[in-house]
Amino acid sequence: MSLLVVGSVALDDIEAPGGKVEAVLGGAACYFAVAASYMAPVRAVGVIGNDFPEEHLEFLRSRDIDVEGIYRADGATFRWGGRYHDSMNQRDTLFTELGVFEGFDPDLPDHYRDSPYVFLANIHPGLQTNVLRQANAPVFAAMDTMNLWIDTTRDDLLETLSLVNGLVINDEEAQQLTGESNLVRCAEGIRALGPQTVIIKRGENGALLFDAEGIFAAPAFPLETVVDPTGAGDTFAGGFMGAIARAGDTDPETLRRAVISGSTMASFCVEDFSLDRFRELSHEQIDERFEAFRRLTRF
Repeated sequence: MSLLVVGSVALDDIEAPGGKVEAVLGGAACYFAVAASYMAPVRAVGVIGNDFPEEHLEFLRSRDIDVEGIYRADGATFRWGGRYHDSMNQRDTLFTELGVFEGFDPDLPDHYRDSPYVFLANIHPGLQTNVLRQANAPVFAAMDTMNLWIDTTRDDLLETLSLVNGLVINDEEAQQLTGESNLVRCAEGIRALGPQTVIIKRGENGALLFDAEGIFAAPAFPLETVVDPTGAGDTFAGGFMGAIARAGDTDPETLRRAVISGSTMASFCVEDFSLDRFRELSHEQIDERFEAFRRLTRF
């Protein structure tokens, strides 16, 4: 079933111990859409500038991603630059140039409005709410957020949280949002705000799912080499939502498999710069790693 994602489309400059790349494809909407496209039809909404290479759009189309909702505006594409430390757990933001993304105001194409599954990537919560108002009663809507919105637009964020079914958030943001240090209490506090499915990402320590059935813990897949962690969280969200859209339900078993699916896709993401790992990634390789996850957690 169709899955809609609304978020940033960017050009990234990335420095890491394994090398350096410039003006590569980035942005939350792109990482999410590519990961989800292995499991469900994806419709993407974003804004790009005059400088955005057509080859990047062609790559998205090659994954059968509907890019009609990605429109060009007069100006420069959103640019971000970052440098990772040797541990890969820390990075420095070198620059952020919003460009046309600063004026991003999502307007869903008519045939996007009936998407049964919706993901609101990390944008201003007021824009997230506006997207939900354009959508025709999605079966399951989930969102991401960040510390900036928690600090500066809390009222808008709380309104959006009251309208969605799920939230994907990292541990530090969950603690900031709720004022709790314990992640179980964090999840309880978030579920009281609206979203009944809460996923707290813990980086190299995996992810925790909280829902009406209790708690499910998934590890991060142990990798010998990590090249570029950029976009891993958005890739996780794409794998998670893609699995739900493919199953066509949000039963507890589906949600738990979806968490492993998200972790599987994120493990591929970090193995190369940008989205390059997905240019040759096959369904067979995904299935093999999913089974490796199953063996990893069986006892």
